[in-house]
Amino acid sequence: QVQLVESGGGLVQAGGSLRLSCAASGRTFSRLNMGWFRQAPGKEREFVAAINWSGGRTYYTDSVKGRFTISRDNAKNTVYLQMESLKPEDTAVYYCAANMSPVFSISTMSGRYDFWGQGTQVTVSS
Repeated sequence: QVQLVESGGGLVQAGGSLRLSCAASGRTFSRLNMGWFRQAPGKEREFVAAINWSGGRTYYTDSVKGRFTISRDNAKNTVYLQMESLKPEDTAVYYCAANMSPVFSISTMSGRYDFWGQGTQVTVSS
């Protein structure tokens, strides 16, 4: 089992920044591939960013490229999502997720993630 706890969400004005953190416990964090997803009211959960176990590979959905940065600190068992130039359409509950697959280390598909956090609310006001 893997426990994931997100933090860092909040209310920010458009153009502002936030850094989300996701602390993991229960398994060797350095073997986990990690992802961030988000779900806005009335919409399906969507992929935001992913990072492989070593941090050597990352991938982003087009709408956040150049604004968001995913990173990890394996010594602290934590993955981060630095969000810059936030827009009202970024408003959502943000979830981190862990993927143990040795094959699909970077995945945009929520079904390939094995463990999920409880989510943290990000609200961007216009």
